[in-house]
Amino acid sequence: MDTSGRFKINLRDLPDAGESRSWHLDDDFFCGLDEQEIKHGSLDATLRVNRKSGAYELLFRVKGDISIPCDRCLEPMTQPIDTEAVIKARLGDQFEDDGDIITVPAETGDIDVAWNLYEIIALAIPIYHVHPDGECRDDINDLFRADAPQDAPADTRWDALKALLDKS
Repeated sequence: MDTSGRFKINLRDLPDAGESRSWHLDDDFFCGLDEQEIKHGSLDATLRVNRKSGAYELLFRVKGDISIPCDRCLEPMTQPIDTEAVIKARLGDQFEDDGDIITVPAETGDIDVAWNLYEIIALAIPIYHVHPDGECRDDINDLFRADAPQDAPADTRWDALKALLDKS
């Protein structure tokens, strides 16, 4: 995980008007997180932190491109990312992330949003991500062309069933 502190936000010292931050996320960001799925990218991320009645609202916006393996040919492909997310946080005794709200230790008030940024990007990746038609490796494209139906003759095994349906 990135330890430079550039993704750290101090909620305790947050001005009443809130605070905005922006980052450019590149290969160094993804390699620093030591994750397998995303290793390359170029994205711009912004964060707006607002106080909301005893809690904090973190509004993320991330836009750019990442490089991930194509589900069809496993070669790298460019996946555009354009997403927004809201995370709620509060100050408490110890760090806790229950899925709905993140509790940050009040004694420090620091929250490191690097992992949150990564998760927001990862959740924006479509479940099935492939190159546009024809852009996969040639050997993979050949396999898909070979599997395509080629004016195959009708399957006569269904004729008897069709005849029964026609009678009724």
